[in-house]
Amino acid sequence: MVALRKFKTLIELLTYFREEQTCRDYLELIRWNGKIVCPYKECKHDHVFKYTDGKRYKCAKCQRQFSVKVGTIFEDSKISLQKWFAAIYLITSHKKGISSLQLHRDLGVTQKTAWFMLHRLREAMAERGSVQKLGGEGSGGIVEADETYHGKVENPSEFTTKGHKFRRSKAGRGPSNKRAIVALVERGGRARVFHVATANQASVEKIVRENVERSARLHTDESRLYPRVGAEFASHDAVKHSAGEYARREDGMVIHTNTAEGFFGLFKKGFAGSYQHCGEKYLHRYLSEYEFRFNHRVKLGWNDKERATALLTRTVGRRLTLRQPKEANT
Repeated sequence: MVALRKFKTLIELLTYFREEQTCRDYLELIRWNGKIVCPYKECKHDHVFKYTDGKRYKCAKCQRQFSVKVGTIFEDSKISLQKWFAAIYLITSHKKGISSLQLHRDLGVTQKTAWFMLHRLREAMAERGSVQKLGGEGSGGIVEADETYHGKVENPSEFTTKGHKFRRSKAGRGPSNKRAIVALVERGGRARVFHVATANQASVEKIVRENVERSARLHTDESRLYPRVGAEFASHDAVKHSAGEYARREDGMVIHTNTAEGFFGLFKKGFAGSYQHCGEKYLHRYLSEYEFRFNHRVKLGWNDKERATALLTRTVGRRLTLRQPKEANT
């Protein structure tokens, strides 16, 4: 990664990026590191001329003009890069997230614009391509797996996946007609979180197999979703929440799922305090946001500036166009 300027506070960031050209130069440094390349997929030529105005470039091969925003989440946006950079700093430094209503007040843009900006940033936060599996070398080898249910599904049913009617013995509790979320969390490391249509044995086993190293030790609760897939790993240990057991020490190792449950707790507190509600089709983006911040937290050696820079480097190649943001639920 290129050497970048350090910012300890939002005030320092806004002071340094008070000019739009300074923002463009900074984005150019992060994106190309001194070797400008044509952003169009069919070209990718590295013989590029820069106009004296500092805003435009021209490819010597395809003869097309472009700006540093082309091919990024900022493309076709009329919002200044200074406000985009401020939004990046805010969403990465607020542990429980920032709502579109709050961002629109902070930046002086409309709520719809703030909503769209946040969704573009969440799209950039999502992992892409081949990602290293959890529980590998250097992670301690322990991966906690757990599932939770949050928010009502868009099209509720009175039947379970097995065709039985839901029994509502405790109002507001359990998985009945709620959105299922599965989390895999390394002990003291990274997390990977998924929204699934149904958290059944087939879907959960597929997620675990594809994202956890076989040499890892799997820790879960007593759910029936894990015993079969757990046998495929170095070991599988479970705590019995139904018996009041939340952690136990065995052979010098503490067995629990508290890290995964802590992630769920942070996610749900964020929704209770900042977001209130989101449409089910957008839930995966909110999960990407919380996953990104968790994987770039202070305990893993990241500060606010480094976390914001990490997100800025992901803005390339991430376009998101929502034609009717007014219809979305926030």
